[in-house]
Amino acid sequence: MKHTSVVVAWHEGLHFRPASRLVEVAKGFRSTIWLRCNGKVADLGSILSVLALCASMGTAIRVEAAGDDEQDAAAAIERVFSAISGSEAPA
Repeated sequence: MKHTSVVVAWHEGLHFRPASRLVEVAKGFRSTIWLRCNGKVADLGSILSVLALCASMGTAIRVEAAGDDEQDAAAAIERVFSAISGSEAPA
């Protein structure tokens, strides 16, 4: 299992647009990917699960990936968090 930590950088928090981007990126991997935050766990296979984290700007999130491509999967999710400035998610 691969672990990494990220911080929510969007002023609006982890809202629909970045959540949908995270789910989209996660679908490109065979590994199962989870986000852990404030005692809650979200499966990146479900946008509702991600939105239910209610993660505001500045919230620390632990990314966990397990599977054949876990290293690449965790790195890709970390890039989504680090590539975003302001409130827009990359297309």
